[in-house]
Amino acid sequence: MARPREFDEAAVLDAATQCFWAQGYEATSVRDLIARTGISGASLYNAFGDKRMLYRRSLEHYVEASIADRIRRCGDLAPRAAIAAFFGEILRRSLDDSQQRGCMLVNAALEAAPDDPEFRAVVAGVLARIEGFFLDRVRAGQADGTVTRLVSAENLARHLLGVLMGMRVLARVRPEPALLEGVVRTALDFLDPNGPGSGASARS
Repeated sequence: MARPREFDEAAVLDAATQCFWAQGYEATSVRDLIARTGISGASLYNAFGDKRMLYRRSLEHYVEASIADRIRRCGDLAPRAAIAAFFGEILRRSLDDSQQRGCMLVNAALEAAPDDPEFRAVVAGVLARIEGFFLDRVRAGQADGTVTRLVSAENLARHLLGVLMGMRVLARVRPEPALLEGVVRTALDFLDPNGPGSGASARS
């Protein structure tokens, strides 16, 4: 009969996620994970498998607790408000990130995904989910007149995804309020129904 685990698996996964997020996949050693989680190497392997499998679980944990949660919450808002709230949260997280860890998903895209088809597929899937959120809100905004129809909904969603990714990379090396706020303000201004410069976002 298997012995019950003597640790909180969710807490261990959260600790491992924080470790990978701060240090990256390659720089994080099994010894680092043992120290951060407070359990033995044998327990770590028995519960989560090898380092690669634990990184995969950690990335999924990060996505669900951060990105997926934000999409769910913002998806209930009016179209323009949803997009503004999404970027507003990203802006706050970026400026409050004293360790300049950036986004774990973007970090994975730059570090793990290029050499690993499985991780590339995972990252691509999440990016498609974010793009889908933008596309849904842009289409709704075009329908109610709060988002420009001068650009297709598909291209606006792609543009917003690109702005998001660039913003998260910028925040790792230049977490400057004026820079990041300017990026967000211009992205929102581009959605204005009468063209850039016509709405409140340009004057805020």
